[in-house]
Amino acid sequence: MKPASPFLELDDASRVDVVFDGMPLRLSDGANLAAALLAAGVSVFRETPVSGAPRAPFCMMGACFDCLVEIDGVVRQACMVDVSDGLIVRKPLSGEVLDETV
Repeated sequence: MKPASPFLELDDASRVDVVFDGMPLRLSDGANLAAALLAAGVSVFRETPVSGAPRAPFCMMGACFDCLVEIDGVVRQACMVDVSDGLIVRKPLSGEVLDETV
């Protein structure tokens, strides 16, 4: 069962399998990853390295870096990634930095 979320899911897209921190999810193929995770009830994408404070998407346009996640060993901004089948996403470890070469 999906956790409670204030975000609406759009049912017009096909669903694909994605894993976030070990939790299997069915997300809309091609959707914005940050938006799809929020709609699926994910409320914490990472913790800050200094205080451990929880962070989640804020700007949704790639400016704030609060939505950092690790995908295939690379730290990326979830708001700049599209959902695709088989994505394995996890919270980055404290101190991991964005790979700007992607």
